[in-house]
Amino acid sequence: MTHSDYQAELRDNQANWNDRAKVHLVSDFYDVEHLIADPTQITDTVQHDYAVLKPWLPQKTVAKLDLLHLQCHIGTDTLSWQRLGATHVTGLDFSPQSLEYARQIADRANAPLTYVEGDARFASQKIQSQFDVIVTSMGTITWLPELTSWAQSIAQLLRAGGTFLIRDDHPFLNALDFESLVVHTDYFNDGVLTYDEDGSYTDHSAHKIQHTTNHNWNHDFQELTSALCDAGLTIEFLGEYDRTEWPALPDLIRRDDWYVLPESAPRIPLTFALVVKKPA
Repeated sequence: MTHSDYQAELRDNQANWNDRAKVHLVSDFYDVEHLIADPTQITDTVQHDYAVLKPWLPQKTVAKLDLLHLQCHIGTDTLSWQRLGATHVTGLDFSPQSLEYARQIADRANAPLTYVEGDARFASQKIQSQFDVIVTSMGTITWLPELTSWAQSIAQLLRAGGTFLIRDDHPFLNALDFESLVVHTDYFNDGVLTYDEDGSYTDHSAHKIQHTTNHNWNHDFQELTSALCDAGLTIEFLGEYDRTEWPALPDLIRRDDWYVLPESAPRIPLTFALVVKKPA
């Protein structure tokens, strides 16, 4: 497929995420009001991301580093990175409604954040700066049709010696169809998964999404790592984890700020993380 072949699917996804943004803004899951009110609060997702990322940063901190957050949605995680001390923090997302809320949240939190509308695969066409750190996390690359352009864009946006972190749903969950511990579909799947759903992953979201059509793409580790390496980046770390931030399978149990498998279940990976460097 050429890039233009994906435009219908991406328009559906954009409309869906514009609807989701309205639901997510008022959800307990995102807890926007408390996040704005407490300048010391950091989202669970960013706390988990930072624990993976920190050992690979030159000074073991994002403080005073320029940071780009890809697929930032309503910006709660972007705000958290700024609160951790990152400078010139930029968020990019393809949903204009999400970015409208992200800017409102930043204004109310008195946070100097920059937001850019665009496809994460072509972020370097929208942003002229380079960054010390680029992050993307949880539920992101499944919305991208291909990763070759995405990886090349990340390489262009990173400064020499810079660090990229992705932490996301493990691709094995796609084979489980996010339904059970039974394999439902191919792990190696280069086609599009299209489905209709009128809710989201947050609380009180059932029947509130008007644009219900979703298109997802599964990206296994071979595709992901090949795209990053072919873009001239080097993989420093790969982690796989039996915990996640959301109820990705029906039987998961909430434990502290994670969802985990019950003790009777086989231990399988629910999330993964990759830390990648641009050679100095």
